[in-house]
Amino acid sequence: MVNLRETDLYPPLKLFLEGQGYEVKSEVCGADIVACRAQEEPVIVEMKTGFSLTLIHQAIARLSLSDTVYIAVPRGQGRRFQKALAENKTLCRRLGLGLLTVRLKDGLVEPHLDPGPYAPRQSKPRKARLLREFARREGDPNTGGTSKTKLMTAYRQDAIRIAQYLELHGATKGAVVAKACDVPVATRMMADDHYGWFERVETGIYQLTPKGVEALGNSSS
Repeated sequence: MVNLRETDLYPPLKLFLEGQGYEVKSEVCGADIVACRAQEEPVIVEMKTGFSLTLIHQAIARLSLSDTVYIAVPRGQGRRFQKALAENKTLCRRLGLGLLTVRLKDGLVEPHLDPGPYAPRQSKPRKARLLREFARREGDPNTGGTSKTKLMTAYRQDAIRIAQYLELHGATKGAVVAKACDVPVATRMMADDHYGWFERVETGIYQLTPKGVEALGNSSS
């Protein structure tokens, strides 16, 4: 939207809050919007023309004044906005903030999240996967902060061991490879052939592909 201003958000937000019985005033002690109703905790809303770290910082600062703090931004369109909305909703939930959007073409205010204490729920399957990967991975082959490059996972380490064995011994039965490499799922890994390194020559027997030979050369260089 051209020449969008924060002040464009104020009228629909004021109307929305007044519709719920609040008395609403703007720019009170640095807060964009303050809404009061009877003896309840005051509602504070910080506005920006888009999601930003500055908006989050301002909202966090207002938590020293009230437990009921919202951020408000214009409602956008498309996947990019939906992704930003989902990510910032998660962030707000962790910080105890609420989130509102304003559809400026008709003034519709949509609450996406109410303020409240964050009560994280751990995913036991994901935690188990994390610990399993940590335990299986040999050494610390990656550099923290690395991006846009292949990471060495425990799965890849197992695949390299299998490939090295096949390079040395040639076509071999899966059960033999599994025992020799201490990789119980070696047969399944060779059958799945995730990296294109293995090919089946007979039932249950696999050998290394030219791509596998090349990968071993690269891994040792």
